[in-house]
Amino acid sequence: MTRRLRITVEYDGTDFEGWQRQAPAHRTVQEVLERAIVEVLGEACVVAGAGRTDAGVHARAQVASFATETTIPVHGVIKALNAALPADVAVRDGEDVDVGFDARRAARGKHYAYRIWNRPERSPLHRRTSWHVRRPLDLDAMRRGAAPLLGEHDFSAFRAAGCTARSPVRTLRRVDVSGTDLVTIDFEATAFLRHMVRNLAGTLVEVGLGARSADDVADILAGRDRTRAGRTAPAHGLTLERVYYG
Repeated sequence: MTRRLRITVEYDGTDFEGWQRQAPAHRTVQEVLERAIVEVLGEACVVAGAGRTDAGVHARAQVASFATETTIPVHGVIKALNAALPADVAVRDGEDVDVGFDARRAARGKHYAYRIWNRPERSPLHRRTSWHVRRPLDLDAMRRGAAPLLGEHDFSAFRAAGCTARSPVRTLRRVDVSGTDLVTIDFEATAFLRHMVRNLAGTLVEVGLGARSADDVADILAGRDRTRAGRTAPAHGLTLERVYYG
């Protein structure tokens, strides 16, 4: 009898070419998980994720699901998968779900965190998971710049050129800037456009450095012109923290 298992996956994205399976020469999280399932359960299957994180992006709680014929209890599947998976990816938990569950379509929101190491000296401990910005950031200015982003807007100004989403309209429910040496920008939305979080983070960092004013962000958003926004922040500072379900 076919079951569907929903799993929560954590990974260090440094050595992955993103979530989505690609050509054999590219190492991806989806491919590594599917290979481990073949090894453990003897079944070839497709692991469907809640989102496609880019190369270098990390996840604390990516959600994925797959169909299986195994009768092994969920905790046994998790234990076996973690024994087979490489050190930079692990299954944190799992459960049986309805066979029609779709991790992407059922998602009601996502929380991403962008981290910045904000000291002149580099940090070996944070180098893989944060962007090193040496000059001091004005966090209050970044918060003022972030305020107009909340709510439903056309985020074309913060959308990657190759984004294939049908609509650029998204609802941003939360933007929080916090920290001291390790600055974190938390973003929560119903969904995100490709590179949207990294483009927003890059723009807010420019505000924090005084390269543009906090008031500029609202004008950039309204202008819908990607060339007016800031740089795309490096991928390794971004972590998918949580996927929300109803």
